[in-house]
Amino acid sequence: MKNSILNICFWFVVLSVKAQHVQKYIEEAVENNPEIQSLELRYQIADEKVNEAAWIPNTEISAGYFISEPETRVGAQRARIGVKQMLPWFGTITARENYATSMADSEYVEIVIAKRKLALSVSRSYYELFLIRSKQGILEQNIQLLQTYERLALTSVQVGKASAVDVLRLQIRQNELQQQIEILEEAFISERAAFNILRNREENSAVEIVVLLEIPNEDFGIDTEKLALNPELLKYDKLYESVVKSELLNQRESAPAIGFGIDYLPVSERTDMVLDDNGKDILMPMVSVSVPIFNHRYKSISKQNELRKQEIEFQKNSRLNVLESAFAKAISERNQARIAYNIQSKNVAQAKDAEQILIANYETGTIDFNDVLDIQELQLKFELNQIASIQQYYLQSAIINYLID
Repeated sequence: MKNSILNICFWFVVLSVKAQHVQKYIEEAVENNPEIQSLELRYQIADEKVNEAAWIPNTEISAGYFISEPETRVGAQRARIGVKQMLPWFGTITARENYATSMADSEYVEIVIAKRKLALSVSRSYYELFLIRSKQGILEQNIQLLQTYERLALTSVQVGKASAVDVLRLQIRQNELQQQIEILEEAFISERAAFNILRNREENSAVEIVVLLEIPNEDFGIDTEKLALNPELLKYDKLYESVVKSELLNQRESAPAIGFGIDYLPVSERTDMVLDDNGKDILMPMVSVSVPIFNHRYKSISKQNELRKQEIEFQKNSRLNVLESAFAKAISERNQARIAYNIQSKNVAQAKDAEQILIANYETGTIDFNDVLDIQELQLKFELNQIASIQQYYLQSAIINYLID
């Protein structure tokens, strides 16, 4: 069971060969993350409690000396030495071990959940870095395009077909795009620091960002039934099982305990007469039973366990509703990202066609640089929306994988 749960952690489905960079960073983050390491130690402690559960009550050793020695037929008793061992009812130790094992299993699921959440956080941050870098690339391309138009405008000014104002407008637009690039660089530095913290690395450590991501033609298959196997829900199953084991332990502990012991009494010889067994020491085997007559405590624990099981069932159903809502939202937003991507792709193509028309018009001397700026702004808008759709698609895919894979 543990191996199957562990395999769930490395769940990331690669939609593109280049997206394997994300998996590399996920594995690195899982290996280095201090929270994961802390949870693993907590699991080891819980697992060790299974060995602790195999305990029995301390052996009782008693000794006493008679200040006033009681006389018996065969002599005076000088002292009393006793050894006693209480033993729990049959099956109590096994029930205790089973309960400790169930608690360790619950801790193990917490590790799996933490790893999956960390993987999602790494993916989310990585795709944000991808979005920033891609936007910067688009802005730089648009600056180069505007520089081309600027050279055309300068040539037109020289022949009297354009004014210096057109050149200034193109330059101002380039300055605005350069400003956006520099602002995005600051955002990249901040996001890179957050990404490296997830990896437990220095904040300014280099991060390799994929240059190109494309939305695949078809989405990978989705098995909605796997949502019920999400570790966030399995955690409640493990908690429910631990309560069941707790009740079995409670039943065993409410049973009588049996004790075995022996008393040794040294006896002095009588000097005033000759007797058989004169001065013979006494050995007295003993058996005792500890009966919980006033067992209100155990009845109360049973009632608490029943209530706890109901609470866990309600918590699981509540969490299932949350996960189902998140799953439906992720599916919808991924579909929206695909729709937006397809529309923006058409818009980008049409903007480029308009750009070609403007260039063709330049040869006839009818270019309007106001139109140039309008087309450039539209093209930039469409390209930025397109890359945002790609980022959103992969982010929602990561959320879907977190929920069902």
